Amino acid sequence: MKRYLPLLLILNTPYVLAVPVVPNFSSGSMNAVTRTSTNVTEQIVSHDYSGYEYSLNGTNISIDGESIAPNPTTLTTTVDGQAQTWTGLDINTRGNVTITNPGQAFQFVETYRSPSLSNTTIINRTTVLDSTTETTSVFSQ
Repeated sequence: MKRYLPLLLILNTPYVLAVPVVPNFSSGSMNAVTRTSTNVTEQIVSHDYSGYEYSLNGTNISIDGESIAPNPTTLTTTVDGQAQTWTGLDINTRGNVTITNPGQAFQFVETYRSPSLSNTTIINRTTVLDSTTETTSVFSQ
């Protein structure tokens, strides 16, 4: 009887059969939505520079020398921690102005504006960029 025991065990075991998997749909679709949000922070700095301006005018005045304009000179300044070199005028080298007819009315106007940084504009802005992408895939057999 011991001989037949393995044979009986084999005969009583259920059979395992592989069944093929076949999709039983004929069509379908898939939807996907992707959303992104980006913050862009930027700083825009603009510097406006001006050169020198010199004017002299009047009535009943005379100027000694060949020119009314003073001699040019180099000026060095510091703006926001940066050294700046400019070409300006040496006011001490201008011609002498005198009244042509003393005792009569006269007018004298002299203006000098040295070269410099005339304006700084700073713009801080944050831009939010939102994007949405919707995708639909349709498939069939």
